[in-house]
Amino acid sequence: MTDLVDRLAFHPGELEAQRVAGTAEPAARVHPIISDAIPRGAFDFLTRQQMLVLGARDERGRPWATTLVGSEGFLTAPDAYTLRAEATVVPTDPLADVLRHEADVGTLAIDLVMRKRLRINGRWRPVDGGGEVDVHQAFGNCPKYIQARVMTEEPPEFHPVVQRSEALDTRQSVLVSTADTFFIATGVESGVDVSHRGGNPGFVRVVSPTELVWPDFVGNAMMMTAGNLTVNPLAGLLFPDWESGATLQLTGTAEVRWSAEQGGGPRNGQETVFRVHEAVWTENAFPGSWTDPAYSRFN
Repeated sequence: MTDLVDRLAFHPGELEAQRVAGTAEPAARVHPIISDAIPRGAFDFLTRQQMLVLGARDERGRPWATTLVGSEGFLTAPDAYTLRAEATVVPTDPLADVLRHEADVGTLAIDLVMRKRLRINGRWRPVDGGGEVDVHQAFGNCPKYIQARVMTEEPPEFHPVVQRSEALDTRQSVLVSTADTFFIATGVESGVDVSHRGGNPGFVRVVSPTELVWPDFVGNAMMMTAGNLTVNPLAGLLFPDWESGATLQLTGTAEVRWSAEQGGGPRNGQETVFRVHEAVWTENAFPGSWTDPAYSRFN
């Protein structure tokens, strides 16, 4: 029973992040949505998805975010405590070796059409054709800041071409500075989490080839990403190129701080600064046949 309580309770970093942001009371109110089982109503939702965002740590303990993609039905829930994905990452992915073994993971099933998302964190184990996640935490998120877009073709067979560097080049900087969506993976001793970030193009600012900044928006008040960063500043980012099918994966350190730009829109007064340690640009790693986005009214 102790493990169950530990997995579902806010850890000290999350409590501290809530205190700093002034969200402790609303976080306590929404806390009961966190469960150790996939909600019964989410079983059909999972089978309709064509993408699962996954976060994990590599052999050096660095977080990365990536995606598993497939046709509808590639995600299933054999029972309330298991998420199954019949897909693997491309062999050049920074997490390819890790996912051949058991590992802590955070996952996000996100429906970009309906603007719905479900986070499932737990323990990954490889199985034939993919992997399964033993559920430690499962909870839904609100539709805020999700840009609606549709994959117009079935996911292709991927033939990745990889470029690694320690800083962003011009092409990568353009992708980041015009992005309306990215994903962030963070981790603490108790596990890994991966979350969505969205806004109008330009909401992520490229300060230099090794430094990014984005405003933090009002969310579910639980401050899980900020809480993890309070304990462990290592983080991984994923920027999909929805047009070409390339992905930009970054690993580095992140810090949540108060922003000089306090007012306007959904900002909560804080911002995150991310410092790049390694960048992995992969051509042909992701479906590239998406419609133009319909921007969220919350942006």
